[in-house]
Amino acid sequence: MAKRVAVIGAGSSGLTSIKCCLDEGLEPVCFESSDDIGGLWKFKEQPEADRCSIYRSVIVNTSKEMMCYSDFPMPDHFPNYVNNSTLLQYFRLYAGHFNLLKHIHFQTTVRSVRQRPDFSNSGQWEVVTVDRDGREETHVFDGVLVCAGHYTQPIKPLSDFPGIDTFPGTIIHSWEYKDSDPYLGKRVVVIGIGNSGGDIAVELSRACEKTFLSTRKGAWVIGRVVDRGLPLDMVMMTRARDLFYWLLPRALLNLILERILNQRYDHKLYGLQPVHRILDQHIVINDDLPGRILLGDLAMKSNVQKFQGSTVFFDDGTVEEKIDAVILCTGYDYKFPFLPTSLSSGSDGDLKLYRRIFPPSLERPTLAILGLFQNNGPIMPAVELQARWASRVIAGLNHLPPAEKMVKSIEKDVQANLKSYPSPKLAALQVDHIPYIDSIAKEVGVRPNIAWLLLKDPAVGLRVFFGPCSPYQFRLNGPGHWSGARQAILTQWDRVAKPMKTRSIPEPSSFGLISWLGLSGGAALIFALMAMQIIPLFLNSD
Repeated sequence: MAKRVAVIGAGSSGLTSIKCCLDEGLEPVCFESSDDIGGLWKFKEQPEADRCSIYRSVIVNTSKEMMCYSDFPMPDHFPNYVNNSTLLQYFRLYAGHFNLLKHIHFQTTVRSVRQRPDFSNSGQWEVVTVDRDGREETHVFDGVLVCAGHYTQPIKPLSDFPGIDTFPGTIIHSWEYKDSDPYLGKRVVVIGIGNSGGDIAVELSRACEKTFLSTRKGAWVIGRVVDRGLPLDMVMMTRARDLFYWLLPRALLNLILERILNQRYDHKLYGLQPVHRILDQHIVINDDLPGRILLGDLAMKSNVQKFQGSTVFFDDGTVEEKIDAVILCTGYDYKFPFLPTSLSSGSDGDLKLYRRIFPPSLERPTLAILGLFQNNGPIMPAVELQARWASRVIAGLNHLPPAEKMVKSIEKDVQANLKSYPSPKLAALQVDHIPYIDSIAKEVGVRPNIAWLLLKDPAVGLRVFFGPCSPYQFRLNGPGHWSGARQAILTQWDRVAKPMKTRSIPEPSSFGLISWLGLSGGAALIFALMAMQIIPLFLNSD
């Protein structure tokens, strides 16, 4: 009899978890509190408590070839950077293709997840749910995959801003922000320069009388488009580049990368210059931020010092009056109130997780938390690999190391990140994309063997090493092998080009090229003859 696994949430993590369970012969039962799939990417006009919420204009920061599931490329006509509604369409295509919807119980909320009395032997869990009609039900599962997301608890640090209680305008968190319509013609301060802060400030700058973006530390900013108009992540995230970066001294690499960005626009001149080095924290991805600053519609400001009515004072001594609204882009906390409190440690309620997946304190590794990390690359391929590993562990096909070894590994990862992220809770979330997904892929048995590929299939091997580290690489061999992976790698740049080829441009004829060369050559000859006539005149002028 197949082991039953509870999957909590039907967003990007939940959908792939259902499929991974099916791939390993498990029986997934997914509980989704809303009425649709999509999780974070499902736009709603009003935010709902304890659920993710996005603004109307959200566009992903990672390209379609890098963020798709490894055995299901996005349609070639999809734009390279999709908006939330297009991504939701992709989820529906994925769910339909693999017949996932029949495993999902919509409008069903998980109230609690508790170990059964015989957990040390069975590894089983009691899961209490409440359906749309208020009926409570208790289920028994052999495993649990938590895919509930961690952008549900907005952080509002109002106590950090003295006098904010005297501010007469509106104050909201980016979790509540939907569009710029309520701010037309107003003066708005956006606090926080992460990706959401940058996006919202840019959008507001097109509607407001004036928009101010306040930051304590600044940020390194880069657009989605790089050399020759290609997607940023497809150019930057390659194994060859990652190896080159690893070989260079970190200080030198910081210097090189910062110089490259400053050649595009001087971060100090634009008021963006951060206090940290470029590799120490995540880069902000924004195509329009420098342009809006250049046009004067968006002004960079230092940290907010205090409020005095509608006047805002900043740390650098500047003052802005008649402010109508404040939008806090100050991040999120994460909480899973349905989980046992014994899984959390420390006063901040941190979840110590081995490889950002497994609580080491459990006697039996039958519960995994997916997507609870922050990386410098696409989230979905990393979550998919997490789900592939977790489902194999629950199925008994893979085994975890002893608890002591897992704890030491967690502590080592946190210590490595503390220099850049002083908060241990935040430091624990950080992973480096390619090394991280490779480490998970190794556990699953699907990490590509570059040397073997170069010998056996050079066309693919060269693309795997020098080309984008796209998800298809993890379907070339091993468990979950997909016969279409090789072709997906060979054609990935074709899918990049397809949505942009909307206008037919004829190639220049050979006659035209030869004629141009002839004309340019003739002009050069005439110029040379003229020079030969003129130069002696100058030489003989004395």
